[in-house]
Amino acid sequence: MASFLFGLEAHVICKGATQISHRWLHKFGSRYLQSGRLFSTTTRLGKSLILGVYEASAKDSPLVLSQAAKYFDEKYSGKLSQQIKLFGKSFKKGKSHLLFGLCEEFPLLAVANLGKEDQGFNELEGRHEGHESVRTAVAKSVLQLRDAGEDLVSIDPCGDPMAAAEGASLSLHSYDELKPQSKQKPKVELACYTDHLEAFEKTSFIDQWHIGEVYADAQNFARLLTEMPANILTPTKFSEMVIDKLSSFCQIVARDQAWVEEQKMGAFLCVSQGSGEPLKFLELSYNNSSDKSAAPIVLVGKGITFDTGGISLKPANNMDKMRGDMGGAACVVGTILGVCKLGLPIHLKALIPLCENMPGSRAVKPGDVVTAMNGTTIQVDNTDAEGRLILADALCYAETLNPKLILDMATLTGAITIALGSGASGTYTNSPALWDLLYKVCLLPVKKNFFSIMFN
Repeated sequence: MASFLFGLEAHVICKGATQISHRWLHKFGSRYLQSGRLFSTTTRLGKSLILGVYEASAKDSPLVLSQAAKYFDEKYSGKLSQQIKLFGKSFKKGKSHLLFGLCEEFPLLAVANLGKEDQGFNELEGRHEGHESVRTAVAKSVLQLRDAGEDLVSIDPCGDPMAAAEGASLSLHSYDELKPQSKQKPKVELACYTDHLEAFEKTSFIDQWHIGEVYADAQNFARLLTEMPANILTPTKFSEMVIDKLSSFCQIVARDQAWVEEQKMGAFLCVSQGSGEPLKFLELSYNNSSDKSAAPIVLVGKGITFDTGGISLKPANNMDKMRGDMGGAACVVGTILGVCKLGLPIHLKALIPLCENMPGSRAVKPGDVVTAMNGTTIQVDNTDAEGRLILADALCYAETLNPKLILDMATLTGAITIALGSGASGTYTNSPALWDLLYKVCLLPVKKNFFSIMFN
């Protein structure tokens, strides 16, 4: 194998190429790059670089270098330009090529195709294609370099450092803490490449990069919570993780069943009573508003840490995915985390009812009648409609906080994915003004689109 690799090296060098196919590199190269057996200069320096290129407007024109790529190309005597001429027609938008040995500073280089430079807002998809292209292209390049054994990656901000940072950080998320150490994904340190920028530009780019990292960190924490198995992420464990992660940023109160009973939250209690795991009711408070007496924005998240359907038992097929029925709660926690880290000047509260929905001997039964916190009686026709029961009491409690507005996040029904697919969230509101605000937020560079059905 070693002789074959040396022969391959000689062959590609005589063609002026330091291109390495990802398939070959993933299969053989990572091992040999790390061992230094490819050739002497492959001793790991621990640094690699991602550079962006754009597709030219004219069909047969060469690729256009990003600002950072132009700087790199000029610094190293046009070596990058020479190499990208060899990429061929298979190098399309979203693809990434690895180059080796162009310079000692970055022994391994990834070139990412960002598509056309003038990509704008796509009305049909409800997103900015240019920003999305940066996110996805950078993400794919980071994964390629990680698979090649790199642990320190500098990234061309591609004119959009926030999107680049978010895409890179999101791509590295992997819930593998329960696997043996040898099977866990290697850790990768990310940095924003700014050598091509003037001093006055660097501060702005780094600030935007950090915002992108905050967005990704908030999402990744929500992803972590959603992916954890239900025997580990019980209501108690969920509360502990939130306290560990956010207690330095905001006030957190974890309330128990006795408090819920005092509040007469009969709808919440009836769902939890079939499980041996104690319920929790989390209240998070963050107030960085200039007017400390301002009415809070209240976020409410459904926190069913495992949903069997209760007595109205779900089919066994895919029931394991019901560990993610606390996705609304996870999104609320991620939102609070992002708001806290960004230091937004608002008054925000989060309410998270947490419990399991199990078919125990004390479980609520179809036909039972329970009383919510506001005195409303509810007949439970189907115990698999537990989400609206626990949220009913949480929303009643939210009203006592005199909120400016309430945002409720929940995995209420799988039918929404039949209607919208997995790329959009169903949004229902009785406030057109609030919907307009939400929609504008979702059109920002790194947000996803929503679909709305309004009920007035």
